[in-house]
Amino acid sequence: MDLYAEKADTVPRMNARHSFLIEPFKEEIEGARVFDIASHDGRWAYAFAGAGAREVVGVEARQELIDTFQDYPDAELRSKVELRCNDLFKELESEVAKGETYDVVGVFGIFYHIMDHFRLLTLVQALKPKVIIVDSEFMDKNWPMIQMQRENTSNILNAASQIEGQQRAIVGYPSFKALDAMAEALGYDCVWLDWFSVPEEDRKGTWDYYRKSAKRRGTCALIPMS
Repeated sequence: MDLYAEKADTVPRMNARHSFLIEPFKEEIEGARVFDIASHDGRWAYAFAGAGAREVVGVEARQELIDTFQDYPDAELRSKVELRCNDLFKELESEVAKGETYDVVGVFGIFYHIMDHFRLLTLVQALKPKVIIVDSEFMDKNWPMIQMQRENTSNILNAASQIEGQQRAIVGYPSFKALDAMAEALGYDCVWLDWFSVPEEDRKGTWDYYRKSAKRRGTCALIPMS
């Protein structure tokens, strides 16, 4: 079951996120080969295809979510998408070992559900993308840090089991500055998109991007330094 389905603000939230996660990168997505990490039910893989991607490969740990992808209406767009059920690190390692490359990599809603952030980015770098788009929860601190937390793996919106039978996964919420530091170490410029440019009356369903607390959501692009 999709835990978003019954929420009244789902449509405005998805539209608002599309305007930050997809629309600013249409030029890079058009005709591109895209890798979508932690694809959930394929919603963003489908959006990449809709934005003109030539091919989209996604990895998702939960087969029951992949199975719902066939419910999306446009068969032509679905035909551009291949969703693979696997641990994201195992799939990335496999792609790197095969020498696969991608033009665009999407890291949406997963960066705060893992502990091996730098390893993830190192594997993504090996795919030689022109842009990595990251959308995540971040700790709103003025220094590089990662806040450890536990998540119940039975919730499909949380981390999948990291080891067999695991009921509570260990995850880390990086700060904005932590991603800046990791990007710099790997030779990327980290360009943050300005969610605060959106008028308050147009922020329905996106409250997590505007939290005035220890953490809030944010979106950025990692672009190889010239």
